Amino acid sequence: MSETPVPRKPASSPPRRRVPLPARIFGRGARGAGQLAEAAGLDRAVEQATEEAVVRAVESEAMERALARVLDGPVVDQAVKRALESEAVDQAWERLLASDEAQKLVERIAEAPEIRAAIASQSAGLLEDVARQIRAIARRLDDAVERVLRTVLFRRRRSDPTDTAGLVSRALAFGIDLALLNAGFFAASALVGIAASVFLPDPGGVSTPALVVGTGTWIAAGSAYLLIFWSLAGQTPGMRFLGVVIDADGSREIGFRRAVRRLIGLVLAAIPFGLGFLGVALGERRRGLQDVIARTEVLYVEPLRPGAILA
Repeated sequence: MSETPVPRKPASSPPRRRVPLPARIFGRGARGAGQLAEAAGLDRAVEQATEEAVVRAVESEAMERALARVLDGPVVDQAVKRALESEAVDQAWERLLASDEAQKLVERIAEAPEIRAAIASQSAGLLEDVARQIRAIARRLDDAVERVLRTVLFRRRRSDPTDTAGLVSRALAFGIDLALLNAGFFAASALVGIAASVFLPDPGGVSTPALVVGTGTWIAAGSAYLLIFWSLAGQTPGMRFLGVVIDADGSREIGFRRAVRRLIGLVLAAIPFGLGFLGVALGERRRGLQDVIARTEVLYVEPLRPGAILA
């Protein structure tokens, strides 16, 4: 005999707590006030007033002083220091510098015409400043060497300043030209030596002929160097750096024939142990044997300005 199941009663919900009367009155009053404020537009006015109050507070001097105190405090400094010293920042910098975008940015900056123009301007300005100081020193040494030689040789000292170049300026200019000529000649000789080692089986067996040919080539190259610059520009690169120029009857274009005569005079002046250059120190117009033969003078390009030498 089966047992009849007894139906269970549904679980009854817990009794609802009765809201006190004052709470119900306050809630209904608040909702009514809110609806009334929204209908009358008072809620927007309150929001605008609140916004204006917040803006005025942020823009006030008190807020600026408070922010300044916070930013100047040790807490912010320590936080920034910890952030900068963290490994995450180092890794971020490494990834940034190693990225293709950073490399492209550096290449674009380096290739910018403004950057190149600025670098060229700075380099040219630095070189010109150095050249100006060297010119000033050389010109003062011109006068000093001239005074010493005139005193030793019992010659009267110069009373008035001159615009013609002296021994020191000419010697320095010639030294610069000699260095440029040797640099070019050595570079060409290196190329010739490499070619000879490739095509000649025994390059050491032609040392004497090579020496003769090399010496003759150097003399020819030096002569061509001087003749070209003298005849076309009236000055060599070394003379330009020292600020001196060859003058012939008021013109820098001395011509090829006059340049040849000046080169011959330069060789003749150097043969007797350089005695042909004494006229640069003893003559009133500082003319050596080469200038007398070619009827030229070597002038300063610009007068020496007071205070040209840096202290």
